[in-house]
Amino acid sequence: MIDLSRKTVERTQRYPERIIQFGEGNFLRAFVDWIVSLMNQEVDFNAGVVVVQPLPNGMVDVLNEQEGLYHVNLQGIDRGRTVDSIELVDVITRGINPYSQFEAYKALAEIPEMRFVISNTTEAGIAFDRACRLDDKPANSYPGKLTQLLYHRYKTFNGAMDKGWIIFPCELIFHNGIELKKCIHQYIDLWELGKDFKHWFDTACGVYCTLVDRIVPGYPKDTINEILGSIQVNDRLVVQAEIFHLWVIEAPQSVAAEFPADRARLNVLFVPSEKPYHDRKVTLLNGPHTVLSPVGYLSGLNTVRECVEDETVGKFVRQVMYEELLPTLDLPADELERYAGDVLDRFKNPFVKHFVTSIMLNSFPKYKTRDLPGLKIYLERTGQLPSGLVLGLAGIITYYKGGKRGNDDIVPNDDKTILGLLTELWKLNDVAKVAQGVLAAEFIWGEDLNKINGLTEKLTAYLRIIQEEGIKEGIKKALCGF
Repeated sequence: MIDLSRKTVERTQRYPERIIQFGEGNFLRAFVDWIVSLMNQEVDFNAGVVVVQPLPNGMVDVLNEQEGLYHVNLQGIDRGRTVDSIELVDVITRGINPYSQFEAYKALAEIPEMRFVISNTTEAGIAFDRACRLDDKPANSYPGKLTQLLYHRYKTFNGAMDKGWIIFPCELIFHNGIELKKCIHQYIDLWELGKDFKHWFDTACGVYCTLVDRIVPGYPKDTINEILGSIQVNDRLVVQAEIFHLWVIEAPQSVAAEFPADRARLNVLFVPSEKPYHDRKVTLLNGPHTVLSPVGYLSGLNTVRECVEDETVGKFVRQVMYEELLPTLDLPADELERYAGDVLDRFKNPFVKHFVTSIMLNSFPKYKTRDLPGLKIYLERTGQLPSGLVLGLAGIITYYKGGKRGNDDIVPNDDKTILGLLTELWKLNDVAKVAQGVLAAEFIWGEDLNKINGLTEKLTAYLRIIQEEGIKEGIKKALCGF
């Protein structure tokens, strides 16, 4: 079978480079780049995307070998209609690894037509690292890299006000735009880049809060042979996603006019505030995702659908969603229940095989943003800790112990400092010390969670049950309100 390239497929276009994208992973390719592709087709957006690899190791080499091309396999139920489509996305012009191609990366700031910056560097990506320096090639953190690029653009065009950038962070943290802008300000101050540059950044550029919503399982290992047979080329970057998508952007209509995704038959909303959408989505979709994954995996299940349809784990998921998280939201109950029902339907999508191990990347930062707020509100409103959410945290901690699940190695993937902490705590062979140590890790939580009334004891109890009796017994206890 021939390899995918612009010579081996028909009807591809080369668009002018107008978008810098930090991240080459499955989500951005199945969401943002797919959206840009439809905008090019429907409203003549005429924009190409340069992909910047945010870490030293990544996939831009494969992306370049395929000349920026790949297929998106969308599957699901859309208004009662079964969808199983395969679409070629041709908007990516090239990929750059700034660690080995720093000058090419820096030169992106010199392209006059460049207008947008979009990113998804995980929840941990928007963070200030004081160790970063302006002359690093490149800075280690994403905000540091972006500040380097912005400053070079400012100098290249002598502070021209029409050369600013519209910046859409897609990291799943609340007020991601505000947090990213705060980090850039910190680098401006740390690197002493001057008040004139800060003024240009604040007035010529816009950093906008966004919320993204699409389940993207990634590479379709189980159906890849059928897909390749259908497209008749070898595509190593096929990405599978559900048909549902939502992008909420907190920005004025002037930004919508420049980025007219809402006019391209897409579920993209420009709104005065993304908070209601954020709270609903993070709490009722991502919150259950984060705790069902370790609990399901330790139960011997591999996908979200298996978890929801399993008699025992499914009850756990519904308890977390309807009884523990839904009551913490201040929106009409009927609206929340409808959304929760839609989420369960998406979890049960028969086409999408969403592996729980992919969700467990960076589980601790995810739990902090997705589940910890609900835990606190539930405790405040009921006087009790939510059993399912505490069991979910115990499941994450147990997963990070490593070891084996049957014949499979358990290989957690997170920040090295977090992995190191869990390794040392589990060496103590004392679940009480493990619980206390994890909850005391202020570098993870921003506070000492041992101060939450009863949490240390309840977490310890669930860790002990999992170690001595197994995860299924822990689920039974949680369902009984233990």
